Amino acid sequence: MPRDTSHRRPRNKHAATYPGPGDRHGRTRPRRRPSPLASALAASGADVRIVAWDDASVDWSTYDAAVLRSTWDYTRRLPEFLAWIDAASQRTRLFNPPEVVRRNTDKHYLEALAQAGVPVVPGLFLHPGEDPARAIARALERFTDPEFVVKPCVGAGSRDAQRYGRAQVAAATAHAAALLAAGRDVLIQPYLDRVDAQGETALIYFDGQFSHAIRKGPLLKPDEGPTRALFAAEHISAREPTAQERAVAERTLATIATDGPLLYARVDLIRDTADNPVVLELELSEPSLFFAHGEGSAARFAAAILRRLESVRTVSPAAAGPAR
Repeated sequence: MPRDTSHRRPRNKHAATYPGPGDRHGRTRPRRRPSPLASALAASGADVRIVAWDDASVDWSTYDAAVLRSTWDYTRRLPEFLAWIDAASQRTRLFNPPEVVRRNTDKHYLEALAQAGVPVVPGLFLHPGEDPARAIARALERFTDPEFVVKPCVGAGSRDAQRYGRAQVAAATAHAAALLAAGRDVLIQPYLDRVDAQGETALIYFDGQFSHAIRKGPLLKPDEGPTRALFAAEHISAREPTAQERAVAERTLATIATDGPLLYARVDLIRDTADNPVVLELELSEPSLFFAHGEGSAARFAAAILRRLESVRTVSPAAAGPAR
């Protein structure tokens, strides 16, 4: 089952969602190992609970806030998950807000970023009922790169994503057709091969402020077939982003229409053929935040959460609305 970190009244009770290892039915169970965020919140005096988002026994109104963490099974249960975020946000303060999470669960958000002038990895979207062979042919006309990627528009980690060469059109078409037959939208993108040497740069922000960054090694290997695992094997290390990468990440976050900075965000960048950083993904729902690779990062995130709750207490209940 997926899980959340939650906060309760009157002593800053928080809930966070984390999935654990799957059972034989593919469901997730609560994790057993300690959470760095939960530990940091507890060290700051908060009463913290790690709970499953789909646990019907949880009374969300008893929490000051619920912070989404690793609810990665939502990709297989999207309508149920979206209904839950709407319901939970009426009973507690949900981070990030439901309207942000709703938009960010589908990679069509990349179109909105591109329209706002943010440099992104280009892509072609394909919907159920469309011809995957024609779509891939259009993509290969549009993109000059020797390889391309087929992935679902709603997905977590690297599951069901695969890299193909131009000679592998038949395999790519079959992959896209299988996703479409399952009622899933598909995204086709060029494979920008500088990632093989340079990896991805993921920049992590708390309350609009840069916290830390990591380097993630290339995930998609040629001729491996779409991974059924949630994540391909990852090689993670700390990284100092360049000024150009910081500028692209902050330009990306500036396009998000909210009343203020988001509590948390992760911007994943790779390099294009001109060696400029472009957005591969913008993670605003339940990103991995790589606390182990950013000294003090869990404490910074905990402090940001608690500042949000203290700010609620400075306004009248009427002005605060449903926030608790």
